[in-house]
Amino acid sequence: MGDGPKKKFWNYLSILPYFCPMTKTDIRKYGLQDLTAYFEGIGEARFRAAQVYDWLWKKGVSTFEEMTNLSQPLREKLKTHFDLLTIREDMVQHSNDGTIKIRYVLHDGHKIEAVLIPVAEEDRYTVCVSCQVGCSLTCKFCATGRMKRVRNLDAAEIVDQVMLVNRLCERIYGRKLTNIVYMGMGEPLLAYANVMESIAHITGEHCLAMSPKRITVSTAGVSKMIKKLADDDVKFNLALSLHAADDAKRNEIMPINEQNDLKSLMEAIEYFYKKTKNRVSYEYIALRGFNDSDEDAKKLIKLCRRFPVKVNIIEYNPIEDSEFDKSEEDRINTFARIVRDAGIMITVRRSRGRDIDAACGQLANK
Repeated sequence: MGDGPKKKFWNYLSILPYFCPMTKTDIRKYGLQDLTAYFEGIGEARFRAAQVYDWLWKKGVSTFEEMTNLSQPLREKLKTHFDLLTIREDMVQHSNDGTIKIRYVLHDGHKIEAVLIPVAEEDRYTVCVSCQVGCSLTCKFCATGRMKRVRNLDAAEIVDQVMLVNRLCERIYGRKLTNIVYMGMGEPLLAYANVMESIAHITGEHCLAMSPKRITVSTAGVSKMIKKLADDDVKFNLALSLHAADDAKRNEIMPINEQNDLKSLMEAIEYFYKKTKNRVSYEYIALRGFNDSDEDAKKLIKLCRRFPVKVNIIEYNPIEDSEFDKSEEDRINTFARIVRDAGIMITVRRSRGRDIDAACGQLANK
């Protein structure tokens, strides 16, 4: 990943800004090889490219002025030829349980949210990142689904969230992030290339060098893209937002199921597991009187028989004008016991950050 994408165009792309300053592009779209050619083209030493790359990805600077081992004239030249379109913090909210929600403004004025979820007793500090401005999937239980999808985030904008939340975590909790989940705004598999590029940076030695086993990508279920993940031999974990174990109910709350039914999803996930042996989990929001009966639990068990999975039962988090209610605690516990007694690994995940609209399904730039 250190050399960046689009290698066959590197020579043209790297020299273009020097001759055509009006075509300025975010410098983080260029790989190390591109930047090396650029510096050679303006008569600078090759090692300047490595210095700049380190500032961009290891240190995560937001301005060229912060690149203090470059001369002032060279920094001015970079500002003339390139943009550095980092995200900036707009608003921070603190939950009573320690969860922190951060709203960021992008270079074009659009806004996204990320969430820091600290679990100090388990020494786990997780960031939930967004990959799209809005979402196109219109899941009925999700506030983000009521926003139209504006655009995909660039890979660098995803990395920015991780870098900035990591600094926040160190400042407030004295700890670095331990986990990353792509469970914020947007559907990761519909922003596939940028999500994959962001993970390549996050796991690269030139950036955070985080283990892919600490990363989970969550999808509402795009069968062909799940198979592509397998063919691309990814090393991170996969989570399926399941939420119903039969097509009729899933169609009702998740329109994506009409083109990606459970049969195709199970085939795709089995293909993923057999090729990668990576952990797969099912996310299951418990909706009172809709998907939380004993019969629903038995249907879920059948879906868990084909290959090893872990089930996370999630408390429903209220959103405005919703037709659903949260399942009662006793009902959730009974549901979980039925699944657990069948030999399926299952946990009940208690909501965090609900009081600041930071919990699962609540992100909507409020």
